[in-house]
Amino acid sequence: MTDCIFCKIVAKEVPSQIVYEDDGILAFKDINPVAPVHVVIIPKKHILNINDITEQDVKLIGKIFVVIKELAAKMGVANTGFRIVANSGSDARQEVDHLHFHLIGGKELGNKIG
Repeated sequence: MTDCIFCKIVAKEVPSQIVYEDDGILAFKDINPVAPVHVVIIPKKHILNINDITEQDVKLIGKIFVVIKELAAKMGVANTGFRIVANSGSDARQEVDHLHFHLIGGKELGNKIG
């Protein structure tokens, strides 16, 4: 998608602080972090949100969660705890229409999800 900011990050048209990249996945530091560790993990393939995941995406989505586990360890939050957030759709306040997961940690996050 030409107007998708995350697709532009994948294409290296927009700078980002990349912390992980492979053929299908990109992870970068959030530009407005809510915690000491705040990484956004995306599939390079443009998938709008969770509702648009297909059977063909199962392996990719599974790999994303393995990458999340590895990033949590690399960022030092695997043992202390972290949160994974994926907003899907307007009522959930999804701000970028490209499937993405937030890895958040590095401090006590409290009881609220948002």
